[in-house]
Formats: sequence, structure tokens, C-alpha cells
Amino acid sequence: MSEALRAREESAAAASREEGGAEETAARVWRELCHLVLEAADVRRHVTEALGMSYFRAKALRRIADKGPLTLSALAAALYADAPYTTLAVDHLVRRGLVTREPNPADRRSKLVEVTEAGARAVAEMRRITDTPPPALRGLPQADLSTLERILDDALHGPPPD
Repeated sequence: MSEALRAREESAAAASREEGGAEETAARVWRELCHLVLEAADVRRHVTEALGMSYFRAKALRRIADKGPLTLSALAAALYADAPYTTLAVDHLVRRGLVTREPNPADRRSKLVEVTEAGARAVAEMRRITDTPPPALRGLPQADLSTLERILDDALHGPPPD
């Protein structure tokens, strides 16, 4: 085997190992991010306790506040849930006075769901909880936070153009 061919094969093998390492690292980082957001900060539990409802219902309320008024089908699609389950959640929110459900003037067969003042106050409390960073994140040095911010921005939106 020629030296050039051997060098190309070794280079390809090294690149393959490096790519596998990047995949493993990405998986590990993802698990840690999920743990930080979903478990360590325990945001879901804090929201459900503060609002006295399931996290799904709280998410539905927030989506209505952010994007409403919405039809039940649009809300179900936004929450990746089926229509009957979404209807049950909205029924609960209506009973609590957090949303209203009225006929859709554009299509009388559908209903529009809109947040009430009480619902807006509940969403504000949810935002206060979900937008408060966990102590582990607040304790990082500013330089690390800036680096993490840049990395997350690149991951979500792509690196800035050259």
C-alpha cells in the first residue's frame, strides 16, 4: 500500500473517530441541558404548584395568551396534542375563568379561545417562574454565561455570517 493511500485511510479513520466523539459529546451535553432545565430547576413542579393545574394546562394557557385568540384545533396543533385532550384542558381553563371560548365569527362551527385578565395574571406568574434561571446557572461567571449564550444562539439560529 502506498504511503499516500495509507495516509488518506488513517486520516479518514481519525475523522470517523472524531465524528463519533462529537456525536457522543453532543448527546451528553443534550442530556445535561435537559436535566438542568427539566429536573434540576424543577420548573414544571413550581408552575403546577403555583397555578394549581397540570403543566399541560399551563402551557395551553400561555400559548393562548401569547398567540390568541386561537381555535381549539390551532391550539391542539401548537401543543402537539389531540383535539379531545385539548378540549378538556380548555374546559378546565374556562371553568377557572382563565380563558373564554366563543364562536368564531369567521367559522361558526369552530370556537375561539382567548385569555382573560385572570388568565393573563396566571401567565405572568408562570413567566416569573420559567424565566428565573436556576441557581446553578446564576452562579456561573459572566464570561462563562456569555460563552454559553453565544453557543446557544449559534445552536438555535446558526453562526453569524462572516
